[in-house]
Amino acid sequence: MSSDIEISVLGSLADIEASEWDACACPETIDGGRPIDPFTTHRFLRALETSRSVGVGTGWQARHLVARDKGEVIAVAPLYAKGHSQGEYIFDHNWAHAWERAGGRYYPKLQFAVPFTPATGRRFLTKPGHEAQGFEALIHGALHLAIENKLSSVHATFCTEDEAEHGAKMGLLRRTTQQFHWVNSDYPDFEAFLAELSSRKRKTIRKERHVAQGFGGKIVALTGDEIEPEHWDAFWRFYQDTGSRKWGTPYLTRAFFDAAQETLRDDILLILALREDRPIAGALNFIGRETLYGRYWGEIEYHKCLHFEACYYQAIEYAILNGMKRVEAGAQGEHKLARGYLPVDTYSLPWMADEGFSNAVAEYLEAERRAVEDDIEVLTSYGPFRKITEEPR
Repeated sequence: MSSDIEISVLGSLADIEASEWDACACPETIDGGRPIDPFTTHRFLRALETSRSVGVGTGWQARHLVARDKGEVIAVAPLYAKGHSQGEYIFDHNWAHAWERAGGRYYPKLQFAVPFTPATGRRFLTKPGHEAQGFEALIHGALHLAIENKLSSVHATFCTEDEAEHGAKMGLLRRTTQQFHWVNSDYPDFEAFLAELSSRKRKTIRKERHVAQGFGGKIVALTGDEIEPEHWDAFWRFYQDTGSRKWGTPYLTRAFFDAAQETLRDDILLILALREDRPIAGALNFIGRETLYGRYWGEIEYHKCLHFEACYYQAIEYAILNGMKRVEAGAQGEHKLARGYLPVDTYSLPWMADEGFSNAVAEYLEAERRAVEDDIEVLTSYGPFRKITEEPR
């Protein structure tokens, strides 16, 4: 790392100008377009802070890194000191138990991540022209912080494949997991997508859509100024229901949705199911330049197949209509396979301070990688797309 590069640690995004952060996080927006990744923008990460979804008492304490070369910000990274392993969607609980059974203290650890967001994207945000030196500076900065404070580990979750390769070359471990993504093969409409599926799967999806859309109301897709503050009152009820069942306590605070209305609504696609003009279910998506990211779903009334319609089929239709390349529908969920979402690799970079423990984790990760490869091969073979010999309809 160049001796001219200085690393500083921020306890809040309030300590850096949005323009300086975003020049590294989303330089592509200089043309006025959307960011490739809406989750690493200053406005999204700052909304988590101002709403107290992260910070004191949450187990997510900001330790954001900033790399400066002769005073110029050339790289930044969302980094957190984690007091637990919740809200990450890449599981290391067994590592924590093993570390602590051996007499160590696993938490706090350092985590390059977007809290509560299992979406692939850059975690080491570099200004164009400074990619190599910025990446190296951020890695060295995090490792120095961990060693200086005698922390157990550093993790980068849902990073890009390129970052995983470069991190491995610098001595970090490489972890491979999987998600289910829908890919747009330049479909002109939803029916063209269905034509690529096997006959049985086409019929199933058409039936599910018919059942869902017959729930006794209407489904609307809202973004930007179409979203009103009262919509968040409804969605908060949906989110609380889902969060309490999945995690015990919802990760986001009610204030986050107020912040979303104020600063993020242009990044949001909100799908609402209305019955007698009252929202009874909804799905929250974030809009990237090329990818639609499905994030949260909830309901206060159960209607058969409505979840599939609001979360998956409406997202596919929006992506097709807007020429987007893919839909990422979040973590887990083999039920997505039958709806056109195929398994893909996702990547993370762990680093363990203890050499012996690191070697043991490396062996585990190699076995896990082979299992993921096998799993993806099998799942893909069970995908809904028709075989070459089958005629489209």
